[in-house]
Amino acid sequence: MNMNTMKFDLHVHSCYSSDCDSKIDDILKHSEMNGLDGVAICDHNTIDGSIKAIERAEELGSEVIVIPSIEVSSLGGHILILGIYENIKPKLTVDETISKARELGGTIIIPHPFKRSSHGLGYIHGIDIDAIEVINSRCLNNFANKKAQTESGKLNIPGVGGSDAHIPEMIGRAYTEINTKDKDVDSILNSIKDGKVQAGGSLTPSSYVLRQIYANMKKAIVNEK
Repeated sequence: MNMNTMKFDLHVHSCYSSDCDSKIDDILKHSEMNGLDGVAICDHNTIDGSIKAIERAEELGSEVIVIPSIEVSSLGGHILILGIYENIKPKLTVDETISKARELGGTIIIPHPFKRSSHGLGYIHGIDIDAIEVINSRCLNNFANKKAQTESGKLNIPGVGGSDAHIPEMIGRAYTEINTKDKDVDSILNSIKDGKVQAGGSLTPSSYVLRQIYANMKKAIVNEK
């Protein structure tokens, strides 16, 4: 059986997230420039960015595969749901969020589980998930990533990588190599569930992370006025 190795960034934000200004066309362009086969656009509590990106990729004739996705703010922390076409409302419990994701046929990934400053769950044991984000580029050090890698190995849960990019230039800084028979979204998601993945990449330079955090603080101050 011939297998394709595809390179995906499974955690990207767009201007449909309140803390990000990345335009959809820029995400598609930088995904191609940075050697990716595809992305999961996981905006906060909305699938609208990923749906728009699917439409724009088709309009532009882009070869970038866009996985419809969302980053849901559960009461316990953030949860990535890939492969769904409906929103899941925030502020449900972790179990309620996961149950709803399963009803919709979603693939469930826990992002930055041990990075509490980004609303990581803080744990991964005992919950129904498909993969753990073991490399998240948007960290100032590797402590949280290393802990996630250790827990992924202990629990035998696939580990994936995502940039958590909030600016287009950082897309693909962390990534997931996926071995899949076919180059369609369903096959790619099944390969993630089957553990046919390898996380790779490195941290985003701290200057980029701090600049984006500062920009968000300024935006919040303006919005309060």
